Amino acid sequence: MTNGIAEKSPVVFARFAGFGLLLMFILAIFANFFVLESLIIPGDAARTANNIIANELLFRFGISSFIIVLILDVLVAWALYILLKPINKGLALLAALFRLIYAALFGVALYNFLSVLQLLSGANYLKVFETDQLHAQVMLFINAFSNGWVIGLVFFGFHLFVVGYLIFKSGFMPRIIGILLIMASIGYLIDSFAKVLLSNYTDYETIFILIVAVPGVVGEVSLAMWLLFKGNKIPEMVLKSKK
Repeated sequence: MTNGIAEKSPVVFARFAGFGLLLMFILAIFANFFVLESLIIPGDAARTANNIIANELLFRFGISSFIIVLILDVLVAWALYILLKPINKGLALLAALFRLIYAALFGVALYNFLSVLQLLSGANYLKVFETDQLHAQVMLFINAFSNGWVIGLVFFGFHLFVVGYLIFKSGFMPRIIGILLIMASIGYLIDSFAKVLLSNYTDYETIFILIVAVPGVVGEVSLAMWLLFKGNKIPEMVLKSKK
């Protein structure tokens, strides 16, 4: 009985991680492109504030989606650690720690959106501020979220690099997925440091987005699909690695 559970558990973890990665992808797409991109107008504090006020429920749904993504990040970090530790326990732990640090930083960054809602709540104590001042602070908190996320993505990039390396060395997972994740990790690191180092980053933003998005989306979605539908190949290899 115990051996049977041990053999099945990697499949359970694989499918759990695959489902979690896919759900995170869907929620992140919704929060980023259907909420933030539609409400936030870069450089226009008044329109951004008015958009959020007029679509407050949508904005709250976006925040809630990000919170669910945070929870899934922790759970996926745990599941991937279980799956990858037979390859190299130390590196699997390092990958999990990188993802957990990323989640923590992203959670701190996300707090800025709650401050945005507070500023636009119309509370009496906010009447000491002029409308333009409130709108300027809204943009300040939105930019603070973006800056916090940039720092978090550095750790996420290192997480993908380690996971990609472990997949490449695993012998039972497609090496192309590992290569794509390593490419995505390099893209995240280049993009994050470019935002810090280049004052004219926006001039090259499209190029940097492509560097991150193409290998990132293909690699992470491929990993999720493989874990969901091919995860049954893991138990035999895991058991062999323990002998």
